[in-house]
Amino acid sequence: MLKEKLMKEVFTDFIKENILADERIIIVDADLSKCIGSNPLEKDFPDRAINVGISEQNMASVAAGLASYGFIPFITSFGPFATRRICDQIMISICYAQQNVKIVGTDPGISAELNGGTHMALEDIGVLRSIPHIVIYEPTDNVEFAAMLPQIRDHNGPVYIRMFRKCPPVVYKEGDTDFNLFKAKVYREGKDVTLVATGLMVSTAIEAAKQLEEDGISAEIIVCPTIKPIDSETIIASARKTRAVVTCENHNVMGALRSAVAEVLCEQCPTVLQSVGVKEQFGEVGKMPYLRKVFHMEAADIVVAAKKAIGLK
Repeated sequence: MLKEKLMKEVFTDFIKENILADERIIIVDADLSKCIGSNPLEKDFPDRAINVGISEQNMASVAAGLASYGFIPFITSFGPFATRRICDQIMISICYAQQNVKIVGTDPGISAELNGGTHMALEDIGVLRSIPHIVIYEPTDNVEFAAMLPQIRDHNGPVYIRMFRKCPPVVYKEGDTDFNLFKAKVYREGKDVTLVATGLMVSTAIEAAKQLEEDGISAEIIVCPTIKPIDSETIIASARKTRAVVTCENHNVMGALRSAVAEVLCEQCPTVLQSVGVKEQFGEVGKMPYLRKVFHMEAADIVVAAKKAIGLK
């Protein structure tokens, strides 16, 4: 059952199946394969699962070289190491050179928990979003992720996957297949306010919508797993209907989902916009329930932001 798996298991199962089926698939790691869950692949496929040691920049450069020879490499590390630490290699060796490399950064935002502020990537999307030729995707749950991975494999170009390692909240039903890497999904229709959510904040937005309904407020939920390129058509259609939007993300509110939605609305459909996410703070040590309180990322915070957006119409 997908809903019972760790998200890293969904990823590793996909890589194993594709290594067996496609000689182009390679996974490259920088000494964190045990954490990612891909370490058994190094034993089973030593020429296709490569550990370059604690040298993330080299990992990215090796992957770019492999891609130039027609391989499809997936590189993996913790979120800050897969983005901040190798930003120049992503910019020049991968994106500028238009190499077909898939970058997996794990433990996004507050899911880094006890690894603390140094390992808590709250800016990784913002770091990469301004680089041309890169797709940025954050899985919603295992069902969606399993459906999206083949699309990511088949997309000819660099992709950043912002992957939660553990068992994520269940959003979709087992067997759902109606997913498009480049389309947001209207999860729930509403007329008073639009909640645009991504990643771990989707389940939080769903809970907030239930609480808003108790107060007579109809919230539309847009699940937006791909932040770049953002699905402006779906967002604009909802914003024109509700005239009030709240973004919900496990990231700094500058540079990622809020910024992408704000750009779309400002240019094409001026609308009241509020945001829920981390605001001008570094990460810190703690479990997710505590961190949600510290960074005001609970369902109650979305409710407050939604009511404020409605009041500003």
